[in-house]
Amino acid sequence: MTEIRIPTEEFQRRRQAALDALDGAIGVLFAGTIGELNETFRPRLHFEYLTGITSESGAILILDPEHPIEARRVSLLLEPHRPEVERWDGWRGPIDSGMKERYGIKTVYRTPSFATILLESAKRTKKLACLHPLATHSSAVSPDLAIFQKLQSRIPGLEVVDRSELLAVARSIKSEAELAMITRACEITAGGFAAALSTLEAGMNEYALQEVIEHSYRAVGSRGTFYGSIVGAGINGTVLHYESNDQEIAEGDLVVIDSGARHGDGSGGYGADVTRTFPASGKFSDRQREIYEIVLAALDASIAVVRPGVTFNEVDRASREIIDGAGFRDFFPHGIGHHLGLAVHDITPDGPLKEGAVITVEPGIYLPDEGFGVRIEDDVVITADGSRNLTAGIPRTVEEIESAMAR
Repeated sequence: MTEIRIPTEEFQRRRQAALDALDGAIGVLFAGTIGELNETFRPRLHFEYLTGITSESGAILILDPEHPIEARRVSLLLEPHRPEVERWDGWRGPIDSGMKERYGIKTVYRTPSFATILLESAKRTKKLACLHPLATHSSAVSPDLAIFQKLQSRIPGLEVVDRSELLAVARSIKSEAELAMITRACEITAGGFAAALSTLEAGMNEYALQEVIEHSYRAVGSRGTFYGSIVGAGINGTVLHYESNDQEIAEGDLVVIDSGARHGDGSGGYGADVTRTFPASGKFSDRQREIYEIVLAALDASIAVVRPGVTFNEVDRASREIIDGAGFRDFFPHGIGHHLGLAVHDITPDGPLKEGAVITVEPGIYLPDEGFGVRIEDDVVITADGSRNLTAGIPRTVEEIESAMAR
């Protein structure tokens, strides 16, 4: 299966749009650094969104929209070569015309030049813009603001403005290439759930079922899961972020499966986020079916209201009216969904939903005293006049599920 990629030209357009929106202010984005030994590196997602670079720990992007030299309005800084490290991790290559063409960035330096470059730009513009998400008072200050505050003590009259919503809004609207990657991830995920339906039976371990699903993803070209899969049987299905996946599936259990494949280059890319609830025996009991159909009705009601201009509160309310009306108000403890993009719980801008956004819709009812929970989740793209369900083909009605398991 051919891997879909974001073209270099799209990253260039994203950077130009950011330059245009900065109104003369300078923005700085940091890729971040590698944590523990052998940890897979993924940069901060704003940096990845504007560059597509997922393999350069310590990299910095400077956006200087009014630099007198046009080629320096976008500058990329990469860490110097470290021969002993690269002997283990691989040669990173020189800064040459090939690298600049590959990244679509004409000006590339090494990071020791960062302080000098930023100082000269800040002295010229006297205006800096925070692009990283703002932090709570109990968290570390965002990396750009931390540096800007130091510069304010060195450059009289230096202004710092808030542009933290700029890239959140941009990331929430998916391009054709982004939507193609998410759609491919949903197709791969559908194969994993089909494998689960054909394999699930009482006596399996939850982890064995997880492995069936994730092997299906990898077998058709996925780089892995988009997040840690949840496979919760019986009462484990009432634990919202259950992660042990190590219990035996019993006869009569409902199994909540929350999983999604990732599609994209290297450690980056986009993914799906899907939940289905399947009966281990191949048939729902009367009580299980009753609860399942309430949740499915809530899901369909929420998806029906999704369109441009609608808020998440309105989407949430449509599900709650059905679940509350059925007497299960206290058994639906979470929100209705979230944006989907470079992250599974992607950054969410203020305001109503816009055309091109991709969101999840995931009502649920959890009954620990009865030993089971039900959650059903679909991935939905907002269109000009409504929405399109990207995961509707994964069996979701009682009849579809029981028929698939019978086969």
